[in-house]
Amino acid sequence: MTYAGKNIMHGRELIAFRIADQEFCVNVMSVREIRGWTPATPMPHAPSYLLGMINLRGAVLPIVDMSQRLGMKPAEPTVRHVIIVAQVGPKVVGLLVDSVSDILTVTDENIQPTPDIANEAEKGYARGILAMEGRMICLIELDSLFPHTESEAA
Repeated sequence: MTYAGKNIMHGRELIAFRIADQEFCVNVMSVREIRGWTPATPMPHAPSYLLGMINLRGAVLPIVDMSQRLGMKPAEPTVRHVIIVAQVGPKVVGLLVDSVSDILTVTDENIQPTPDIANEAEKGYARGILAMEGRMICLIELDSLFPHTESEAA
């Protein structure tokens, strides 16, 4: 990757998580905390992937079903699910995932481009694929997955 004509080779840390039988990861710098599942209070007229809101130390936190947001079948949350509390643009959002699996340190050389066969929605949020230790992990750009107007609606 180049930035202003310079190669950027430093490592970055990513948090890997599972949804069904797939692994995804996001930049650790956007993650504020990881917490256990808390039932959310549904909101009328919310998008189908917005499970509702929870009270996080006095702040209202929207909870997004990442499985449904990524086009998979809706999650059926259990005590084994976790919420990744993440900063997405100017907002803080809770991301419901099956589990957090790893913290990965990668360089830009480890990140392969998203395959051309990916659909337009995937190309919008998938920043690349990591092939590590026999695993295929999709790198998600949260700002692309939740445009600011959408996160403000939440």
